[in-house]
Amino acid sequence: MTTAAEAMVAATAQLRAAGVPNPARDARVLLAHAAKVDAARITLIAPEDITDDIEDRYAKLISLRAVRVPVSHLIGEREFYGRAFKVSADVLDPRPETETLIEACLAAPFERVLDLGIGSGAILVTLLAERASATGVGVDISEAACLQASANAVLHKVAGRADIRNGDWFEPVEGVFDVIVSNPPYLAVHEMDDVAPELSRHEPRIALTDEGDGLSAYRIIAEQAAQYLAQDGRVLVEIGWEQGADVAQIFAEAGWAKVTCLKDLDGRDRVILTSDPQKS
Repeated sequence: MTTAAEAMVAATAQLRAAGVPNPARDARVLLAHAAKVDAARITLIAPEDITDDIEDRYAKLISLRAVRVPVSHLIGEREFYGRAFKVSADVLDPRPETETLIEACLAAPFERVLDLGIGSGAILVTLLAERASATGVGVDISEAACLQASANAVLHKVAGRADIRNGDWFEPVEGVFDVIVSNPPYLAVHEMDDVAPELSRHEPRIALTDEGDGLSAYRIIAEQAAQYLAQDGRVLVEIGWEQGADVAQIFAEAGWAKVTCLKDLDGRDRVILTSDPQKS
């Protein structure tokens, strides 16, 4: 028999040899999933022998992680802003840096929110969960992403306030909104050669790159958002950490009077906040 501690040591070594970042953390999380226990209890079961079925499940999970399948895909969820979101290969994993956008949105009141490129639904669902009176529309060109977002809206009990539509950017949108948000594909096509295997092999390419300079979505939003924005409304878009000046210029040239670049917890440019469009 193998103890839980021995299994984790062997798994950590296997993941480290495969070049997986944070191999000990992943070994711990995946053992908890295989054993169907909370990750916080792993230290308690470490001296205990694990059953053959747990050992088999764990071995399969570690083998998949070694070929860089994301942990979130193996356990089926990823935490974001204190909530667990169901994820799959059809959507981009929600990431901690996107919480900068959430915090900026919540810094001012809103009742109606539009999320362009809803993906897993992490942004829209979180905003609706944090603002019990708010309603929102989420748009995504991927039908599979719309289904995933809908499932997360049900999971977090905001489905009655979330209208999720399949379409290309503003194409299916009607009405006006207090806040428009987006985490669009912002990697330039040449950057795709350098992204981690977890992204390039296992997350939807359409959510990562526009197959161009990484700025096309911002041009669309800058040109069209004003007609869907309520008076005193705001637009917040996540950006790549080196895109602050370029995206700010796109909005300024499109006639947005107030453009601010917000930094994430690592001190990197992460969100463009803009308002006061000069409507013609």
